[in-house]
Amino acid sequence: MIRHLAVIAAAALTAAVPLLPQTKGAPIESRPWPTSFEGRKLTPIAPGPGDALLARGFPGRVARFSDGRRQIVLRQVARPTRLLHPPRDCFAALGYRIEPLPMQSIAGGRASCFAAVRGQTQLNVCERIADAAGNSYPDVPSWFWPAMLGTGRGPWLAAMTVERSG
Repeated sequence: MIRHLAVIAAAALTAAVPLLPQTKGAPIESRPWPTSFEGRKLTPIAPGPGDALLARGFPGRVARFSDGRRQIVLRQVARPTRLLHPPRDCFAALGYRIEPLPMQSIAGGRASCFAAVRGQTQLNVCERIADAAGNSYPDVPSWFWPAMLGTGRGPWLAAMTVERSG
């Protein structure tokens, strides 16, 4: 009985999302891209083939970097949005098989990780999101509700690291 009530409450809350007030007002200014990430110097790299599509209509900015061993995609997000997709969804849409990996503890919080496998290619991908106050979220789903309900404050920086494994 309690389980059914929890499911009904979750469904009602989800249905109410479009009714929540949108975060309007003065736009949040974008911040300069960081020059380092997890203690390693960042070097800008050319956008990937899908970056223009990813950035269209996105309430923020997207850029790619390298730290010498990993590719790092940073997304600045100005307001809560469903357009900030979990990386695992994007990799699955590109034909990769997704295999969950343990979360990693990193400076400033935890990161959600998975292996993306396609043919002979195996990539280890991790994601995390940080808000302006220094709070950290290990993935998009854990970020969305605090952002939407106003308990997390933007701008947010979503970071995805990608490195070859094996």
